[in-house]
Formats: sequence, structure tokens, C-alpha cells
Amino acid sequence: MPIHPDDHHFLEIAIEQARIGRDEGGVPIGAALVADGKVLGAGHNRRVQQGSAIRHGETDALEVVGRLPASVYKRATMYTTLSPCDMCTGAILLYGIKRVVMGENRTFVGGEDYLRSRGVEVVNLDSQACVDLMNEFIAARPDVWNEDIGEE
Repeated sequence: MPIHPDDHHFLEIAIEQARIGRDEGGVPIGAALVADGKVLGAGHNRRVQQGSAIRHGETDALEVVGRLPASVYKRATMYTTLSPCDMCTGAILLYGIKRVVMGENRTFVGGEDYLRSRGVEVVNLDSQACVDLMNEFIAARPDVWNEDIGEE
């Protein structure tokens, strides 16, 4: 899939969100929703911080963005530091987001194939910074990571 000129720039916003989450004691996954060259909102995994079952990076970014017309979602790109899990994949599909740019999928592979099968363009920038954030977290907090992805 083609990389757009601003993809690395917008991924950096998601990475900064992941670092904020890490610094708050949470899972270091960040996301940003972008349309028409503008960041509509950005968020990070807040499951630990808020005791939430559903505040992953992508869903938090959607919550920060708030309600938008369907036409905006359809021309938006979701930037996320990690391959979207099944829940976040579902949110992307529900709102008709047509493009996902992820930082990496070496530490976790989510619903990429399903997104593609539903017509979503999926781009993997294979960011070493994203890999390092996740590897450090998984090594330090495997229990929280396993909880985050629904494993024991």
C-alpha cells in the first residue's frame, strides 16, 4: 500500500500519545484520527488509568474526537502505533474509516486481514520506536499486556 508524504508525521502524534500512556502507567499504544490533513483528535490506551475495558488507543482517539458526520470518517485515516485488535478493527469498520496506518505488527497482529477484506487500506510503517515501546512494556508488565489482548 502506498505511503503518503505525511504518514510518518501523523504516526509521530500517535507515538507521542503512546509515550503519554506509558508515562501514566498504562499500555503504550497511541492513535490519531486525521482527515483532510488535520488531526481531529488523538488518544492513548487508558485501560489501566481509567479501569476501563474498552479504552484502547483507537477507541480513545474516537472518544476524544467526539461525534462527526459519517462523511468525515469516510475520508479519515486512523494512525495507530500497533496493529488494531478485533475491538478497534470493529470500531474502524463501524465508522467507515477507509485507511489505517499502523506503526508495527511485530509484537501483535490484529485484524489487518479482516480490514483489508472489507476494503480498508492498511499500511504498516514498521516503526522501530513502536516496536521498542511495546517490547519494553511487554517485558515489564506481561500480566497487563495479556489482559489488554484478552489472554491469561
